[in-house]
Amino acid sequence: MPLIYHVEEHDGGFAYRVKDVWSEPFPDHETALAAAKAAAQRQQLGGEDTEITFETADGQWRTELASGGDRPETQVIDESTEIDESRDIASPAENR
Repeated sequence: MPLIYHVEEHDGGFAYRVKDVWSEPFPDHETALAAAKAAAQRQQLGGEDTEITFETADGQWRTELASGGDRPETQVIDESTEIDESRDIASPAENR
């Protein structure tokens, strides 16, 4: 199951999210899309094996060895609804 970065309008600009966690807002769609692609690429970088400690959903703490080569698949989905309103889509001249 890939880790999916969704790019869409958010908080007065554009941002990307993974599940329900949002990035900071970016001033335009292109910047947010580039940031999402860069974040997705960084997920593919391997590292050293390391011990991690985290809290489970039931409130228990757990320690595991995380493999530095265990990287998730990633995907970027552009869910932006940007519409170029300067173009008259229904222009009769374009339909001839």
